[in-house]
Amino acid sequence: MTRKQVGSSSVSFCAFRGSQFCPCHFGMNYFSHAIRFLDRPVFAVSTGLPDMLSVADRSVRLRSRRMEPFLETASPFETEVAAGALQHLEDDAWFHKTRAFLETSAELTRLFRDTIGAGDGMRCSFLGHIVTELQLDGVLAERYPTLLDRYYELMGDADAVAIQSCVNRMAAKQTERLAVLIPKFHQEQFLRDYSDPSRLRFRLNQVMLRVRLESLPEVLEEALAESWRIVESRAEVLLPPEYFEFPAR
Repeated sequence: MTRKQVGSSSVSFCAFRGSQFCPCHFGMNYFSHAIRFLDRPVFAVSTGLPDMLSVADRSVRLRSRRMEPFLETASPFETEVAAGALQHLEDDAWFHKTRAFLETSAELTRLFRDTIGAGDGMRCSFLGHIVTELQLDGVLAERYPTLLDRYYELMGDADAVAIQSCVNRMAAKQTERLAVLIPKFHQEQFLRDYSDPSRLRFRLNQVMLRVRLESLPEVLEEALAESWRIVESRAEVLLPPEYFEFPAR
């Protein structure tokens, strides 16, 4: 099996709604990116950086061409930060092109449209995409609860200021918000909500608020239970062996 891997070893902070963390971005499968690399703490945490920046400071982007030089010339810490973020970009590149993802997200879109209305195409298409990713993370969290605990342990231990400093060296623009978000990410532990339709709807409504779409009604929870069954049954197809190695259980 081929396992692809990179590397060797406005001032208002709208990412938060009150005390709640809003994981709003199209690439939200944080655990799916990190689960294979929990033996490399900085790398594993850094696999979430592209999506975290989309939440914390959307003006800051990590680009491959700016990160790749850090694989060879930076300190070991900076190299792991760059390699982890590059791993995320590589994962996204293959994941969103797979037939399984396209078919599953389309099926979920139809399911949500049948539930909340055929005239709500934009919201349902958005949901079909992000729920596929969220629930795939939820399936992995259910299968590997000890590894999820370890992932959050690494987040809690992460030197958020040092990681932010690395990002500011690699990105074209600077941010002071990432160091705030990383501990908040650890505190919220929202990945634990994805297996429960009611808690997932709550998280999704945080997303809807942020992207200015109408909130999701309670009736959607039945559809979320069905979408969970669909995603769970296809986990091995969504994460094919040529790209992804499931941990031993």
